[in-house]
Amino acid sequence: MIERIKQLQAEVEAMYAANADELEALRIKYLSKKGEVTELFNEFRNVPAEQKRELGQQLNALRTLATDRINTMREQFEAAKEAADKPDLTRTPDPVALGSRHPLSLVKEEIIDIFSRIGFTVEEGPEVEDDRHVFGMLNFAPEHPARDMQDTFFVEKEEGVQKPTDILLRTHTSSVQTRVMTTQKPPIRVLCPGRVYRNEAISARAHCFFHQIEGLYIDRNVSFADLRQALLYFAKEMFGADTQIRLRPSYFPFTEPSAEMDISCNICGGTGCGFCKQTGWVEILGCGMVDPNVLEACGIDSKQYSGYAFGMGVERITNLKYRVKDLRLFSENDVRFLRQFESC
Repeated sequence: MIERIKQLQAEVEAMYAANADELEALRIKYLSKKGEVTELFNEFRNVPAEQKRELGQQLNALRTLATDRINTMREQFEAAKEAADKPDLTRTPDPVALGSRHPLSLVKEEIIDIFSRIGFTVEEGPEVEDDRHVFGMLNFAPEHPARDMQDTFFVEKEEGVQKPTDILLRTHTSSVQTRVMTTQKPPIRVLCPGRVYRNEAISARAHCFFHQIEGLYIDRNVSFADLRQALLYFAKEMFGADTQIRLRPSYFPFTEPSAEMDISCNICGGTGCGFCKQTGWVEILGCGMVDPNVLEACGIDSKQYSGYAFGMGVERITNLKYRVKDLRLFSENDVRFLRQFESC
């Protein structure tokens, strides 16, 4: 009997239950009327008188051990159940709806991801800029219309002072490019995303602030063919493998030659529809070779280096991708509009 008591003691000490049902099975196995500990007490009647004292103490210790172990595990299960049923007072009374990412953020990051695959890195700069970085170093003539108050938000240095100032809200992220060109040496391959401001009437097609992403690549022997290939790659990655592009001559002060880039309409496939005004093409960005005057103004030798630049409105790309017709929806924070992008 002593060996049997020691064996059961080892089993009880190693006893484990994963849930209340397993614990009840252990209780029945050891402490029920037909349990193994109870059977030992029944056998105790036949033990010689001289051994009853020692064996009785060991049997009582075994039963106490088994009872304590089972009660301890039962209390743990009850405490866990009570904690699970107890309400969390730190939670808000109403279910919190999951938010969604803004469509402009989704498109901006997709554009950055596409160009990062061909070596472009991201650079950012201040939104409150000076005339030199926004216009002067980009070959804007002093009389250029963009310098006029009708297009640019100028900031007065002192309250009540009406004299002209060269502090303004940037009208394009090209100002980041001038800062990069004056602080880094070629080769330069950067994307410049950010918010820009222009003094325009707010409507479904225009706003006083919007978002741009501009690209700049400067190195030896950079050609217009390099620009076209990079933009073709972007168009196919962004709008689909069947997308075609065309470049139309245009004019920008900081590029020469300059071009506007159209893509084949991603709604009608180029056959003509109301969205593309029956032309089969949709304009998405401006581009060109960096003007040598810009390179020289930024301290880069235009005889050794050349480069290309391009710029696109994030809202414009988002319109094409998600068929958003009113630009004002992007900044009104209407949750009904934003919820449409929860799965994006």
